[in-house]
Amino acid sequence: MTALTLPCTIFKTRHRMNDYTARDMRCGDLTAYQLQHQYQMGRVSTKVDPYRLKKIRPFTPSQYQLSHIIKSEENITLQQCAKIMFDEFRSAAQPFSFYGPYRHLITKMINHMQYNNGAPFSHMLLDMALERKIRSDTSVNSIINMIRNTLKENMNWRKNIYPAENVHAFRTNILKATLPKFTSVMDNFNGMAISVHDTWATHITLTSLEVREDGYLARIHFRVQDHFGLDDNDAIQYKSRIFSFIGLWFVLQHYDKLGFKPFVTNMQSIIEIHGSKNEYK
Repeated sequence: MTALTLPCTIFKTRHRMNDYTARDMRCGDLTAYQLQHQYQMGRVSTKVDPYRLKKIRPFTPSQYQLSHIIKSEENITLQQCAKIMFDEFRSAAQPFSFYGPYRHLITKMINHMQYNNGAPFSHMLLDMALERKIRSDTSVNSIINMIRNTLKENMNWRKNIYPAENVHAFRTNILKATLPKFTSVMDNFNGMAISVHDTWATHITLTSLEVREDGYLARIHFRVQDHFGLDDNDAIQYKSRIFSFIGLWFVLQHYDKLGFKPFVTNMQSIIEIHGSKNEYK
C-alpha cells in the first residue's frame, strides 16, 4: 500500500478548462437579418439602432409623424454605436447588482469585454465569492462534507496515509455534491448571478495532506471557470423582455459588425479542512 502522491487532482468536470469552442464563446457569427428575424432582436437599445447606425432620440408627443421621426435620427459610426450600447449595457445591469461587496464586479467585467479583446479575467472579489460559497454550504452533500467523508472512509490510520489506490473515491463522492454556482436569491441582487451565475468547469486538487496519530490537516485547491458570454439558450430569455441587458449583450457579442469577444472568468480558493482520528472510531 502506497500513499497518494500530492498534489493530486481529485475531481474534474466533464467540461474542460479554457474551452473556446463552447457555444457561448462564439462571436461575430450572426448577420443583422438573423438577429432581427431569427432571434427577434430588432430593437435591443433605446438609444441606437445598430443595424442602420442611427442614434435614436426620445420622441415627444408631437414627433410621431413620420417626417419628425426621420428628423429625430442621427447618423453615427460603428464605434460610437458600440460605446453607447456598452454604456446602456452597464446601466441595464445595475438593478441586478446593487448590494454587497460584489456589486461593482459586473461593471468591471463589461469594461473588460469592451476593451480587452477576449483576454481571461480574474479578480480577488471573485475568489472571495467562491470561497464564501464553498464554506457557506453546510448541507450533508456539500463538497467539503463529501471530501471529509472520503477521507473518513479510506484513510489508513495504521500507516497514517491516504492510499493511492483509493483516489477514485474522491470523484465518486464529489459527484454527489452540488458544485459551486451563484444562483441563490441573494446572488440575484449582489451581482454574482449576473456576473457568473452557473459555472462551466471545476477542478479540485488535494495539494497537501498531513496525517498524524491524532488527526489530519488537508489543503484543497478549488479552481473554477465560467464564460462571460451568451449562447442561443440565453437569447431565449430576452424574449420575455425581463432581462433587457441580454439583448444588448447578445448583439454586442454576436453581430458580425461588432463581434466583441467573450472571455473566460477564473476563480480560485484554497480551503483547509481537518479531522480527528477519534471522530472516526
